[in-house]
Amino acid sequence: MMKSSTPTKYPNGASYTGQWNNEGEKHGHGAVTFQDGSKYIGQLSQGFCSGHGVMQGADGSLYAGEFQNGKFSGYGVFTRKDNMVYQGQFYDGRPEGYGLITFPDGTHGIPRNEGLFESFKLKRRDKSHTHIQKAIQAAKNAKQYTQQ
Repeated sequence: MMKSSTPTKYPNGASYTGQWNNEGEKHGHGAVTFQDGSKYIGQLSQGFCSGHGVMQGADGSLYAGEFQNGKFSGYGVFTRKDNMVYQGQFYDGRPEGYGLITFPDGTHGIPRNEGLFESFKLKRRDKSHTHIQKAIQAAKNAKQYTQQ
């Protein structure tokens, strides 16, 4: 059984508003403001951002997509403060898998920065249309949680 609460403020400046499970863990839909000013709205599981959600970084970056154990994981769209965008797969908080980079001027680079990414680097150029569409859909699904 999940229960909702009034905002909870922590001594370090963080806060949480949302649902809790019977073990007293953040679980279900919620909104977290972290000590550094970053904000998360979305699904949580056993205290971690997990499922679909939107993370606004303290630096002005924005990630909308899938999370697992508190990290970007699955499909999503990451937009840096300078409007450079990565759409694709993430693992353990970083671009990992198939995706596409779009630079602030709207171009993708020459040659096109699309394909298999490993450890933040494009390892192999390849068509990634299906993965990009899944990332865009995951971002749309995540943004629905900001409306609740």
